Amino acid sequence: MQPMRLSLHISRLITTLITLVTANTSIAGNFSAQPQPASSSHNLMDLSIEELMNIEVTTASRQAQKLSQTSSAVFVITQEDIRRSGATSIPDALRMAPGVEVSRINADKWSISIRGFNGRFANKLQVLMDGRSVYNPLFAGILWDQQDTLMEDIERIEVIRGPGAAMWGVNAVNGVINIITKKAADTQGTLLSAGGGSFEQGFISARHGGKINDDTPFRLYAKAFTRDSFRTTTDGNANDAWHSAKGGFRLDHARGIDQFTLQGDFYYNAHGDRLDKTLLAAPIIQAGNARGDSKGGNLRLRWDRKLSEKSSIMLQSYYDISDYRILTWANVLTESFDIDFQHRFPLFERHDITWGANYRLYHSKINDTETIAFNPRGQINHLGGIYVRDEITLIPDQLLFTIGSRFDHNDFSGWEIQPNARLMWMPDAKNSVWAAVSRAVRTPSRAEHDIRLNTQITNALPGLVNPLPFPVLSQVQGTPSFNAEKLLAYELGYRHQFTFQASIDIAAFFNDYSQLRDLSAGVPIFQNNFPQHLILPVALTNQASGYTYGVEISADSRPLETWRLQLSYSYLNMHIRSTSPLSTLDSTSGSAARANPHHHISLRSLHDFSERLQFNFWLRYVSSVDFYNIPGYITMDSKLSFRPVRNVELYLVGQNLFQNSHQESVSDFIPLVPAYVPRGIYAGAEWRF
Repeated sequence: MQPMRLSLHISRLITTLITLVTANTSIAGNFSAQPQPASSSHNLMDLSIEELMNIEVTTASRQAQKLSQTSSAVFVITQEDIRRSGATSIPDALRMAPGVEVSRINADKWSISIRGFNGRFANKLQVLMDGRSVYNPLFAGILWDQQDTLMEDIERIEVIRGPGAAMWGVNAVNGVINIITKKAADTQGTLLSAGGGSFEQGFISARHGGKINDDTPFRLYAKAFTRDSFRTTTDGNANDAWHSAKGGFRLDHARGIDQFTLQGDFYYNAHGDRLDKTLLAAPIIQAGNARGDSKGGNLRLRWDRKLSEKSSIMLQSYYDISDYRILTWANVLTESFDIDFQHRFPLFERHDITWGANYRLYHSKINDTETIAFNPRGQINHLGGIYVRDEITLIPDQLLFTIGSRFDHNDFSGWEIQPNARLMWMPDAKNSVWAAVSRAVRTPSRAEHDIRLNTQITNALPGLVNPLPFPVLSQVQGTPSFNAEKLLAYELGYRHQFTFQASIDIAAFFNDYSQLRDLSAGVPIFQNNFPQHLILPVALTNQASGYTYGVEISADSRPLETWRLQLSYSYLNMHIRSTSPLSTLDSTSGSAARANPHHHISLRSLHDFSERLQFNFWLRYVSSVDFYNIPGYITMDSKLSFRPVRNVELYLVGQNLFQNSHQESVSDFIPLVPAYVPRGIYAGAEWRF
C-alpha cells in the first residue's frame, strides 16, 4: 500500500470511528446517560499504603482476594499508575512490575517475559485480556501490536510472577498477566483525548458511555495513532512506522443475581519490517524492506451468577480472528473459539472449592514465502482441560493451605498434569509469609511441529573454516516428536507493612526446567538450482535443561501526603545445559543465560504540587544483554500535567530522556535489522464531560 493511500485510509477510518462515538453522544438523548466526573488527581494519594496492599486481585486464584493475603508474587498496575506514567501502550506500562522484562525491538514489536527466557516469541507467559487468553498457539507467544485498548479504560493490570498453570492451564509457566478493563458503569459520560510529538507523531481517542436503562450501561470507544520509524544501528530507516486504528464496545446487564457482559473490539494496523540482508541474502531472493498490515477483532460473552459471598458460577465464551500480513509471515489467518466454565462453593466450614473446565479450538492458515513455510498450510487444533482448587483454612485469619491441579489435553503432547500447593501464614496484620511448589508445562506450538524457516546464510558450516565455493543456508525444521517443556518451581515470599505509609514485598524463586527446546544439526543437503547452495537442516529437540533463581523486591512509601515513591529491584540468574553445539545460537533457550539481563531497577516518583499540578518521573536501569552485545542503560520518563479546569487535563511527556536513543533487544529467529529506541517528547489534552 502506498503511503498516500495508507494515510487516506487511516484518515477515513479515524473519521468514521470518531463520527460513530459522536453520533452515540447525540443518541444519548434517548438514553439515560450521566456525565463522567473528572478523574481524581488523588486516586492513589487518597489511599494509605495499607489500603493499597488490600486492593483486591482475582487472577492468582480466580476469585477476589486481598493482595496482602495472596500466596503468589503479585503486582498490580492501577489506572492511576498508567495515567501518571505517560505510557502509551500496554508493554510500556508493564515495565512498572518487578520481575517483568520488557525490551522493545522496533516500533511495533516487543520482547516481554517474566523470570527469563525473553524473546520476540517468549513462550512461557500467559496473557489475558479480561480473562480472555491471547496466547497464540501458532508460534507460542504474544503479538503485542494486536493487544491494545483505550489506556484510560484499563482498570488495572494484575501481574502474577511464577507458575499459574494450576488455574490457567498450559503455557502459564513463568507467569500470568491479566489486563482488566473497567465496567461500563464506570465509564459513563464522554472522553476526548488528542496529542502528538516526535516519535508519538499523533494520537486521538474518544469514548462515550451511557445507559439503555438503569440495569444496562454501555460504552463505545475509538482510538488511532501514528508512530515514527526507528533508526537502525547503522543509522538507516528501520521501515517500521506504525499506524493503527481500533474501536470497540462493552455492554453490561444486571438481572437479579445474574450479570451479563457483551464486549467486542476490532483493529487495523499498518506496519513494516526490514530484513537483515547481511544474514539473509542469496539464495533467499527477497526484498529487504516491505510494508504489511494486520486486522482482526474479537467478541466476548460472559455470564456471572453470585449465589453468596463464597459461591458463584461463571460461564464465558469468546471468538477471535486475526488476518496478519507482513514480509516474513506473508498471509497468516488465525481464528480461535474458547468456552470457560467455573463454579465456586464452600465445603464444610474450612474448605473453599473452585473447579472448572475449558475448551479452545484454534484454526490457523499460512501462505508460504521464500522465508517461511508450514506443512500443512492449514490446521485445526484443540485444547481442553479441567481444574480443581481447594483453599483450606487451618487457622482462621492466620494460616491457609491451598492445593489444586489442572489436567489439560492438547494435540501435540497429549495429557499434561500441573499440580500446585501453597501455604500462607499471617501472624499479624502487618506481616505475611507464603511458600509454593508448582509444576507447569509449555506445550509445543504448531510452528515447532510444522515449520520450515530459513534463518541465516553463512559461507561455512558452524565451527569450520570455509572450504566451500557456495553459501550455506541454515533452515530450522519443525519436528513432529517435539515434546512439552516442563518446570518444577519453588517460591517463597514475604510482605511487611512498616507503617500506614510504607511497605515492602519480597519474592524469591528457584525454577528447575527439563526438556527445554534445543537445536540439533542434521545432514546437509546440496541444492543444485541457481544459485547453488547447501542447506543445513536444524531440527528442534528437547535435549536442553537448566535452572534459574532470583529475587524481586518492591517497596512503596509516602514520605508526604502528596508524594509517593515506588522502588523495585529484580535479580535473575540462569544456567542452561545442552550437549548440542548449536545451542549457543538460540537466545530463547540454549543461550538464554546470556540473552537476559541480570538486574532491573525502577524508581517512580509521583508528586502533587497542588490539586491542579502534578509532576511524575520514572528512572529505570537495565543491565547488559551479552548475547546481542547490548550494553546496560539508564533512562528516565517524566510527565507534567496541569488541570486548568476540573474536567480538562493538559500534559507534557518525555520518554527515554537520558539518551538520543538506546538499543533494548534484537528479533530472534526472524532476522530483522537491529534498531534503536528513540527519545520521545509529546504533548496532549484530555477532556471529560
